[in-house]
Amino acid sequence: VQLVESGGGLVQPGGSLRLSCAASGFTFSRYIMRWYRQAPGKERELVATISSTGGSTTYADSVKGRFTISRDNAKNTVYLQMISLKPEDTAVYYCNGASWAGDDYWGQGTQVTVSS
Repeated sequence: VQLVESGGGLVQPGGSLRLSCAASGFTFSRYIMRWYRQAPGKERELVATISSTGGSTTYADSVKGRFTISRDNAKNTVYLQMISLKPEDTAVYYCNGASWAGDDYWGQGTQVTVSS
C-alpha cells in the first residue's frame, strides 16, 4: 500500500497550489479520502474529506471557499486545490485513505510554505 503526495512548495500569500496523492496497493474507489495538515508545534488538523464516489465533500471552516478536494478513481488519485493561500496554511499536508472495515493508510506528507 502506498500513498504518495506531491505538489507542495513555496508560494506567496494569495497564491495557489494543487496537491496530488497517488494511491496504489488497495481498492482506491472504495475508500474515503482525506487531507490533513500539521503545522510546527500544532496537532494534526483535518482539512478536507471526500466520499468514495466523490459525491460528498466536507471542509474545515478555516479553508472553506479556498480549498477544493476532488478525486479521479480511474487514476487512483485525490487532489487538493488550494487558492488564496495564507501564511497560516503553512504545514505538512498528508493524504489519508480509510475504509469502513477500519483500514487506515497515510502518505509521507508534502510541505506547503506560504511566505513572501
